[in-house]
Amino acid sequence: MIKEQIEKMVHQALDEARRSGQLPSSDVPAFVVEEPRAEAHGDFSTNAAMVMASSQKMAPRKIAEILAGNLRRQQSGVERVEIAGPGFINFFLRPEAWHPVLQHVAERGDTFGSCDVGRGRRIQVEFVSSNPTGPLHVGHGRGAAVGDAVASILAACGYDVQREYYINDSGRQIRTLGQSVYLRLLAHFGREVDFPETCYQGDYIRELAAEVAAAEGEAILQWPEEKAVSHCARYACEKILAGIRRDLADFGVTFDQWFSEQSLYDSGQVDEAIAFFRDKGLIYEKDGALWFKTSAFGDEKDRVVVRSNGQTTYFASDIAYHREKFQRGFDRVIDVWGADHHGYIARMAAAIEAGGIERERFGVILVQLVNLLRGGEPVAMSTRAGRFDTLAAVIREVGRDAARFIFLSRHHESALDFDLEVARQKTNDNPVFYVQYVHARISSILRKAREQGMTGVAWDAEAAALLTAPEEMALIKAMDRFPETVAAAAEMLEPHRVTYYLMDLASLFHAYYNKHRVLTDDARLSRGRLCLVLAVRQVIRNGLTLLGVSAPEKM
Repeated sequence: MIKEQIEKMVHQALDEARRSGQLPSSDVPAFVVEEPRAEAHGDFSTNAAMVMASSQKMAPRKIAEILAGNLRRQQSGVERVEIAGPGFINFFLRPEAWHPVLQHVAERGDTFGSCDVGRGRRIQVEFVSSNPTGPLHVGHGRGAAVGDAVASILAACGYDVQREYYINDSGRQIRTLGQSVYLRLLAHFGREVDFPETCYQGDYIRELAAEVAAAEGEAILQWPEEKAVSHCARYACEKILAGIRRDLADFGVTFDQWFSEQSLYDSGQVDEAIAFFRDKGLIYEKDGALWFKTSAFGDEKDRVVVRSNGQTTYFASDIAYHREKFQRGFDRVIDVWGADHHGYIARMAAAIEAGGIERERFGVILVQLVNLLRGGEPVAMSTRAGRFDTLAAVIREVGRDAARFIFLSRHHESALDFDLEVARQKTNDNPVFYVQYVHARISSILRKAREQGMTGVAWDAEAAALLTAPEEMALIKAMDRFPETVAAAAEMLEPHRVTYYLMDLASLFHAYYNKHRVLTDDARLSRGRLCLVLAVRQVIRNGLTLLGVSAPEKM
């Protein structure tokens, strides 16, 4: 990136100033090089002189004059260096200084934008993890898109990433699922039943009950109720989970591991975790229940892990699960949760820290709700009441690409309005169409170029030298920002940064295309512009790939 070259130039100017005695101290605080908000302030600006004033015991403006003098003597693509305000140093680059960006994109290809900041450190991203009590809805879809994109971006930045789905196949909700199917099964055979509101109401429960009835016949009515309910729960859980797997595969989401909550009980890991913390004096008995001293680690109060009736809480299995995660050797674990789990973070972080794991190694991404609209009108969603648009239905209606892109079109902590009608449109109002059309349009240009005999278009320094139009420079500068955007998205766990970037790049391309012809009567200029649009297509494709969205050749 050009920014890194500017940073090196500043360091060289500082080294020269220290060697020559212009600056008395060798202490160099961290400084930044960034793009100014106003174009009049140049291509880049640094606050180096400002942050050094204290250590150098010198006015920032004086330090800036020293550095600027040394910078001007360097052989570089900088056209001029100016001092602004109390000591900011602004850099104005020549157009030719930007052209190697196109060469870099061409050479890196599909890896442009990636880096090795992760250095192979192991990260687990656990996401979706929906209870297998009903089909996935659009809220789960947003969590799936966020988790999958975060994992892809981290992998692109050199981390060893594992995707995991935690199956909540134990506890009260599974019992409720079994009871719901069992009651519908009784009704299927003509029995009078009182179906409580606490049970799952959707039509899928009736369908599951009918399947159990077909498999077992009326003989199941003679089973002890507990056995029948347990059988219904297992059958329904497995059937719903198979549907979840299928829906996620259709959504382009796959997992390296599906981890069963029940396995924690079967293997004794829940009991082991409770015993471990009791031995450390962090779990104590009160009122017949077992409590975890989470308040000693920043939680607002202590939490129950075993109720007075002997039943464990979800917190108990979550403690065992996260303990097991770190035992697998992950350097960091990241959970993607719904925003309604905000209050759960403190107790989970407390349990992790209590186990001797640094709190910073545990992270949570909270995903806000999706307001599903159809032509601007809200679509009611409620899994328990049976009124919801499933993720599968949304994918069928608008397609995988539109769903994923729109889910990632805002920060995950902001509520999202998802209008199905907009997502179906093939217009610029549809953000995924707006971006994908850039890739398709450039592919069309390349096909036309081949028809005109321009084959094997590659980096051409002489041809690129003709790229000096403001719209061309804006595109090149934007592409230079792509690696930094990806790195920031990985650091902040914010995939929407890539989505925003692609929208901006698409806007710049559309503005360029509306003003300039790529294929002209000047063969050399045409080669230069083909180098430019080839690079744009590559960056668009790389960004869409990180989001799990396709880059079509035709639309």
